[in-house]
Amino acid sequence: MSQPPPRHSRSDAEVAAFSLPRDRLPWTIRASNQFGRLLLGTSTRVSVGGLEHVPKHGALILASNHVSNADPPLIANWLTSSLGRPVHWMAKAEALEWPIAGPFMRMNGAFGIRRGAADTEAFRLAKSVLDDGRVLGTFPEGTRSPTGALQVAKEGVTLLALRTGAPILPIGCIDTDLFWPRGRKIWRIGGRIRMEVGVPFVLERLTGPDGRKESLQDVTTRLMLHIAALLPPRQQGVYGQLLAPDGPPGGVSDGPVR
Repeated sequence: MSQPPPRHSRSDAEVAAFSLPRDRLPWTIRASNQFGRLLLGTSTRVSVGGLEHVPKHGALILASNHVSNADPPLIANWLTSSLGRPVHWMAKAEALEWPIAGPFMRMNGAFGIRRGAADTEAFRLAKSVLDDGRVLGTFPEGTRSPTGALQVAKEGVTLLALRTGAPILPIGCIDTDLFWPRGRKIWRIGGRIRMEVGVPFVLERLTGPDGRKESLQDVTTRLMLHIAALLPPRQQGVYGQLLAPDGPPGGVSDGPVR
């Protein structure tokens, strides 16, 4: 089992995260993924594209839009097998104490953040996962969109990517808001949902002709354009009008994954 670089005593959340192997999927996650595929697959038609873009090794940030409670299981159950290693998700600490869902979430790589914890603590936990060469699952918007369209994203994932140099794998969850709308306790039977995986990229902070570095907000916009490009127009939201008709998102080529 892999060990993170020694530096400080680890919190309970870090212990939970690092208890999973770094470069292989334990049988518990494989079994969980098969069950999740069966459950979703018998409830709606699921299609997936772009799995050939998934990196097999090294630190990686998954960055997806978030419109439904169906998004995490869709990503976990269909992407994890292509990764061949666990995805670590930050979750509310109290959620991990729920009788059935809690153990299930922990088994699948979730680690808890206590309510009221400082953003710096959450950032440190996420960075420690990437520093150990693991996969971190994120939703840059921070919460589910009430409309199904992209909202203005927060800057946390951008800062994490810039600080660690970890490549980002953009993911689009399509029509999951129609399958399991926000505010509804259970999903609807029927319809179809899709997950589209984009090309991984390294986010870089560009310098203008005047020698000034672009703002974190502008860098975040470029990150979100990679996600918007994977979505249908109705889900592109505030980033739809910024998409270039041809070429890379926003007309800017982010750093290649080496």
